[in-house]
Amino acid sequence: MLNKKLNKMREEKLKAIISGGGTGGHIFPAIAIGNALKNIHPSMEILFIGATGRMEMETVPKYGFKILGLPVAGLQRGSLLKNLMLPVKVLLSLAGARSIIQEFKPHVVVGVGGYASGPVLFVASMMRKPTLIQEQNSHAGITNKILGKRVDKICVAYDHMDKFFPAEKIMITGNPVRKDIRYLEGKKEEAIKYFKLNPGLRTLLVVGGSLGSRVINESIRIQLEPIRQERIQVIWQTGKNYFSEYDAALKGFDEKIKIMSFIDRMDLAYAVADVVISRAGALSISELCLASKASVLVPSPNVAEDHQTKNAMALVNKEAALYVNDGDALKDLVTTALQLIKNEPLQQRLRLNISKLAKPHADDAIAEEVMKLVHEGVSKPHRQIQSAF
Repeated sequence: MLNKKLNKMREEKLKAIISGGGTGGHIFPAIAIGNALKNIHPSMEILFIGATGRMEMETVPKYGFKILGLPVAGLQRGSLLKNLMLPVKVLLSLAGARSIIQEFKPHVVVGVGGYASGPVLFVASMMRKPTLIQEQNSHAGITNKILGKRVDKICVAYDHMDKFFPAEKIMITGNPVRKDIRYLEGKKEEAIKYFKLNPGLRTLLVVGGSLGSRVINESIRIQLEPIRQERIQVIWQTGKNYFSEYDAALKGFDEKIKIMSFIDRMDLAYAVADVVISRAGALSISELCLASKASVLVPSPNVAEDHQTKNAMALVNKEAALYVNDGDALKDLVTTALQLIKNEPLQQRLRLNISKLAKPHADDAIAEEVMKLVHEGVSKPHRQIQSAF
């Protein structure tokens, strides 16, 4: 009887769950892993699990993947009433995750961080499914620290992560990014047409993460006149929630500043940028490394355990980026960026050093680790039985 169940399991179409989201920093790595898995095993069925109402519920389907949502949420600052519902949402999410896993019967479950990743990976490990988490930051968050004791494999982007996880589970793969950012050569002319830029001017790219950054946006707004006086142009991504306010601030301003709520073609933005102002989320750091861009990093202080500062300093300590503290950004950020855009030798040094940190095939490396877990799971009877029912 057991052998029949094992043979049936081997004949099934491979299935994987990828869970996480909340911001582009979690969503786009998840999509990159999904695409890499499909490249290895084209018939694999992949289901994403996100948090209801979050960015991933709209973004993931655009890339051809199915997604289901859980009601999980994080702590809401300044809202006691919403926080009172957290235990209920956690319990509902745990129950929902168990129901999805039981029905979908995945051969492996992957977590990339974000609200939904916690309950899904916790339940999957309880159900003895092969599990893998991808820790993007140089300082692991609380949820992944807990999950690290339960999952089978942990893919990381930085050295010395055995401070947070069992060393025998760690694999250094880097952070996966969108494939189009790997290939920027020859795209500058296309980018100039796409953004309607002046080919004779240097270009400053300003991004504050997928959701935008108030302090970065304000830093640009209050320094519009100094920016206009320089022989530069600016591509400015404000984030959806800030766009109307800052678009209004540009009324009557010249065409040297291209403002948009979200940049769909980040490959073109990187291809044309001479200098980048950016937050220091894990995805942003990985993209800047891969694109080899001279950058001014402004870590957000509003993240768990200040991990963006740790991400930024990992580059700054290797002379691969410049750093401006969030609290100093209003007075120092634009000045620092303008000095850098006029200093070609410093740009070259930053570009060279940051390029050494790039891991262009992180998505493939993670997908290979996922497939190893699938094959190991097929060879372990307790996992075959669990998956068969």
